[in-house]
Amino acid sequence: MLSGLNHLTLAVTDLNRSVNFYHQVLQLQLDATWDNGAYLSLPGLWLCLSLDLSRPSEPAAEYTHYAFTAAADDFPALVARLRAAQVQEWRDNRSEGASFYFLDPDGHKLEVHVGDLASRLCACRAKPYAGMKFYP
Repeated sequence: MLSGLNHLTLAVTDLNRSVNFYHQVLQLQLDATWDNGAYLSLPGLWLCLSLDLSRPSEPAAEYTHYAFTAAADDFPALVARLRAAQVQEWRDNRSEGASFYFLDPDGHKLEVHVGDLASRLCACRAKPYAGMKFYP
């Protein structure tokens, strides 16, 4: 039986640039580096950056993305820091909770989001998506 998400590995084309982005800009803890990778973390998240020169640098055309949690009080300053780092925004927020959608240096789609599954379900119960069903 699964018990949670173990780790997330992102293929990157410039390890130093990506370590700097995730450690300095997003402020993840830097735990280890080696010639072809790095481990960073947040409470509940183990992130691996893996050097892969075959990774395309353009973001995929679909909606897959990775979302980080931020406290409502921290959200404006975090968005300001990301904009100061000149990240590319890839989507406007269209759902419950404050969100900022941006790309990392390799085109991975990321999001900073205020809220959780409980707040999302509460909002959806008030205004459900087309065809939405809820389960106990």
